[in-house]
Amino acid sequence: MKKKLALVLMLTALSVFLAGCSEFQEPIYESSEGFWNKFVVWPLVSLITTFKDILGTYGYGIVAVTIIIRLVLLPLMIKQTQSSKRMQEIQPELKALKEKYKSKDAVTQQKYREEMQKIMSERKINPAAGCLPVLIQMPILFGFYHAISRMNVTYDIGDFLWFELAAPSITLAVLAGAMQFIVLRTGPAMDNPQMKIMMYIMPFMIMIFGSFLPAALSLYWVIGNIISIIQNIFIYKPFKKKEVELVKVGGKRK
Repeated sequence: MKKKLALVLMLTALSVFLAGCSEFQEPIYESSEGFWNKFVVWPLVSLITTFKDILGTYGYGIVAVTIIIRLVLLPLMIKQTQSSKRMQEIQPELKALKEKYKSKDAVTQQKYREEMQKIMSERKINPAAGCLPVLIQMPILFGFYHAISRMNVTYDIGDFLWFELAAPSITLAVLAGAMQFIVLRTGPAMDNPQMKIMMYIMPFMIMIFGSFLPAALSLYWVIGNIISIIQNIFIYKPFKKKEVELVKVGGKRK
């Protein structure tokens, strides 16, 4: 868990470094130089502009591109959530294994790691699977930030509904944070004590960042979280689980 958190923090720091380029307030064109511009920012700008020409506004263009990105990432996200679900299912076995090999000497701990790896291999669980979507999404997220910032210098990206896309929107930021809470509430965090902390930290982080970043980025979070909620409902069936728990409680009362 600590190694995974360290990897996520490292990836976040790398993404922030990439996103911290001094060009984010400069216009963006197809001829713009640099790897980040050519392969991340301009493709996003070009795709958003293409859908803007089709759908009529940059807001709808951002929504369309967000849906496309999330659909492309969907197989990875499904694999991640399935891996998290299987990981949660084997927690009793892992707890018993930890109790069996509770001695801290090197030989015992090596046996513990071997047995744990054996269980994970049999269940086809890859602990690193949860990091891959983060690895891919971070550059996209900060690429979106660059794209929106530089599009606003190059063009007038206008509004979406009553939100000015280039300016921060507290309303959209709060909505994005609330949607993130629902994502976590309907996913593996609801059964994992270690992940429950995320349910309270991540939504507030999104609200804070969204309150001073362009509203277009909050819009990206909102649309992406809607897709994640739908995904969680089909994979985790959280509402069905609650019904089963209510039946069990009722049975005990009888």
